[in-house]
Amino acid sequence: MFQQYTKEFRYNVKLSVPVIMGMLGHTFVQLADNIMVGQLGTAELAAVSLGNSFVFIAMSLGIGFSTAITPLVAEADGAKNKADGKSALKHGLILCTVLSLALFGIILLAKPLMYSMEQPPEVVELALPYLDLVAFSLVPLIVFQAFKQFSEGLSQTKYPMYATVIANVVNIVLNYILIFGSFGFPKMGIVGAAIGTLASRFIMVGYLWYLLKRKNKFRDYVTGFNFNKIEKNVIRKIINLGFPSALQMFFEVAIFTAAIWLSGVLGKNAQAANQIALNLSSMTFMFGMGLGVAAMIRVGNQKGLRNFPELRRIGQSIFLLTFLLEIVFAVLFLLGRNWFPTLYLDVNDVANIADNSMVITLAAELLLVAAFFQISDGIQVVVLGALRGLQDVKIPTLITFIAYWGIGFPVSYYLGLHTHFKSTGIWIGLLIGLTASAIMLYLRFDYLTKKLIRA
Repeated sequence: MFQQYTKEFRYNVKLSVPVIMGMLGHTFVQLADNIMVGQLGTAELAAVSLGNSFVFIAMSLGIGFSTAITPLVAEADGAKNKADGKSALKHGLILCTVLSLALFGIILLAKPLMYSMEQPPEVVELALPYLDLVAFSLVPLIVFQAFKQFSEGLSQTKYPMYATVIANVVNIVLNYILIFGSFGFPKMGIVGAAIGTLASRFIMVGYLWYLLKRKNKFRDYVTGFNFNKIEKNVIRKIINLGFPSALQMFFEVAIFTAAIWLSGVLGKNAQAANQIALNLSSMTFMFGMGLGVAAMIRVGNQKGLRNFPELRRIGQSIFLLTFLLEIVFAVLFLLGRNWFPTLYLDVNDVANIADNSMVITLAAELLLVAAFFQISDGIQVVVLGALRGLQDVKIPTLITFIAYWGIGFPVSYYLGLHTHFKSTGIWIGLLIGLTASAIMLYLRFDYLTKKLIRA
């Protein structure tokens, strides 16, 4: 019985590994920033967390919107329709560029909100100049996403990975030079980390376009755009897919951002601990995201072929693979929860030993909860990918809103601010919201695929 699912594992892994590596690259930028900034102190680490919380919300909308390109390109590829694939990329690039500039402007307008969020004053002062530069880096990042989603729609997942690896090398080198003032450069602290992020993202989009343009099979897709000819029906189709997808990602990222803000109300140590646990969880989440992209591509291909029994079997094979992988991550978090936080702080810093010890203890408690929500988080993002492959986005958007904001956030708010659970209570709310999302989304996939097969 299981063999009909496990025989797909090899191809699913082959397709998803480059995506996972690329996704991890985005997270690794944050990991490098956090580890290097953590050496400066807990206030600096909390400031990066607060600044990124604004950027993550905007990034979720941009990345979520760009995912509309993948199922359209995958369906066109399955139907051998090259013109539709190029049209999806061209119109997707236009919309992603406009959206990225709008999101940058909104973040700049939202900066004064930091002063009214009950965050530690020293953290806000550090976060503001960092935010300006990282917010602008959204423009190249979201344009990169358009090219990335197109490449993945053609089942070519390795090229975005190459671009992300190059960007990470640039980011780490610039971080080292600019944060600490190495090799004669000025010591810029967390602003240096922001410059590294901005430069690496411009290099990332430029390098990916260069890679695609050099390959014969992509050249016709990524060159010779006629931007004077805009097709309203294609724009409408991308918006109809992209806007709900953006909201789905926004609802999830926003609840994690709310966890950052709630932690800030509890103090800078709680916020720093939350940032450590969130960064580690984000790294394992990228495996689920990568498998979700594989589900979106493969389900999109089968939709183009109109082979619905195969579509359902392939989708369920990816769900099973994700479930097994997330159990491994849960065990790792349980075993390493006391050691992982020590990677982010200077445990030998005598001046900050009390703060650092408290952050490590709090982070270990959060990782205990995070171990359990690995499974729910992985399953829900992979089923969401399969539903996007089916181009079913409206009902899943409602499901994610109910799960995260109707169920998860009220529990996080109550347990975090009104009980002795505090930070741990915030994360218990996240666990409950993610579990509700995973269950409801799977029921939606089960219902839709059975209906398609019957029809």
